[in-house]
Amino acid sequence: MRPREEARTECFRLGDSDVLVTHPEHFAAVAADLLAEALRARVLEKPGEAPVSLALSGGSTPGPVYERLARAPGVPWSLVGIYFADERAVPPDDARSNYRLVRESLLDLLPEPAGAVHRMEAELPDLEAAAARYERLLPDPIDLLALGVGEDGHTASLFPGSKNLEEGPRRVAVAQSPLTPRMRMTITPRVIRTAGTVFVLVRGTPKAKAVALALSGPMDPNACPAQLARGGLWILDTKAAGNLGP
Repeated sequence: MRPREEARTECFRLGDSDVLVTHPEHFAAVAADLLAEALRARVLEKPGEAPVSLALSGGSTPGPVYERLARAPGVPWSLVGIYFADERAVPPDDARSNYRLVRESLLDLLPEPAGAVHRMEAELPDLEAAAARYERLLPDPIDLLALGVGEDGHTASLFPGSKNLEEGPRRVAVAQSPLTPRMRMTITPRVIRTAGTVFVLVRGTPKAKAVALALSGPMDPNACPAQLARGGLWILDTKAAGNLGP
């Protein structure tokens, strides 16, 4: 996958990860272009099969990326199923809802409806039952997974020290966050490990320390869960990449 030349990007290999660094002004366009290219390619690889599965994350970074992705030409959205990497225990119209973010920045802007949209019903009182239902819906493996990284090194709603970081058969689990709202639903390490392609989208100086630890620190996902995404394509702006060294 090649980003647009005018975006002035730098691409390199760091350990098991492909890393692409671009100027903050170009971050959304570069990330959206690469996601769109991957979706188009994956649809061509699966003619006549089940829809391509795309699992998305929330947070402060992906909104502008999703807006650009909605306008990307040639993406056959009717052949794409939308899933979620995690969700907060809030109603779907709450400002903190990942589903609301994806709906407003992507789904409502698409030229045609997506093939299917499967949101995590994390607002339900029985979160364990809701997680079990979502696990049955979630394709295994996910074709394309978009993740972010928090300042503490978390990804999805897998936070440092979480019991959900232990390898096990579950693919969707109830999670507790040190941030509010505390209760959440999340994919587990197994989903990240088996996904066809993992995109990690990170921008901003506050994330630089976590990015460096995730990509080049001693391997310890319990301390830095974002290390689970080593092996994916990391798309960073120059600020998020600031601690990676020359």
